[in-house]
Amino acid sequence: MPHDPLPRHRYTLERAFEVAGRQGVATDGETLWISGSTALYRYALDGTLLQAHEHALDGLSTPANHLGDIAFSAGRILAGAERFSDGIGHDIQVLAFDAATLARTGGFPIAPDSGQQEVSGVAVDEADRSVWLSSWVGGESGRHLYQYDLDTGAYRRRVHLQPVPQWIQGVAAHGGALFVTADDGTADDGEADHLYRVDVRPDVTSAAVVLEHTFTEFARLGEIEGLCFSPDGQRLFVHHNRGRQIVLGMPRGLYPGYDREVHEVYIYRVHAR
Repeated sequence: MPHDPLPRHRYTLERAFEVAGRQGVATDGETLWISGSTALYRYALDGTLLQAHEHALDGLSTPANHLGDIAFSAGRILAGAERFSDGIGHDIQVLAFDAATLARTGGFPIAPDSGQQEVSGVAVDEADRSVWLSSWVGGESGRHLYQYDLDTGAYRRRVHLQPVPQWIQGVAAHGGALFVTADDGTADDGEADHLYRVDVRPDVTSAAVVLEHTFTEFARLGEIEGLCFSPDGQRLFVHHNRGRQIVLGMPRGLYPGYDREVHEVYIYRVHAR
């Protein structure tokens, strides 16, 4: 598909509700899954909690303390996992969970030669049987998205983002493109975060990035996290946190007026331009 320098969609907020878990969101169109730093949750689309797995990282042969954004694929939830500390990820891997039971079923490590230093999100592109990973950190790692084979876990390539969004928190595949959320607005200064489209192409090492939406609809500005589209492409789900100060990716104290951090999912209707 040729690169289009304009936004592909308009996004109209339908509703929002509070959830447990501060990282990511995935859907099959009938159910929502939410990731926390070490937990997974399953919700009905009306916001009713159906199931919780508070210790999703227990028993790993390679220990991890952080899950990022997640993706749904063929009855599984895929999640990026790592041992995260002060802005850097270690022992990065992709874990698979049964979507119905939330039990861990497998996974694969990232390729050492990919150059990836953190994993903030996972997307599945069923059309070309691939898994895409994003990185939150800056520098060389944060300038790329990383592609793996969905069936084997084999590393395929990395794609250079041009220009590079700052602080990528999640990635999703939709309509032949990738979409990323970026925590690039400074909430303390009243700046909103953004959604970007990434026009990846086969056998091309770089991908053009287009601003799709500015998230001015959030109740109070905070930290954007993961995203996903419904299978029919008619809705966008975005995870957002507010209330807690974040330093180098680590939660610290609370902002004035909060006694806890608030985690929310915002649901948008997607309109073609």
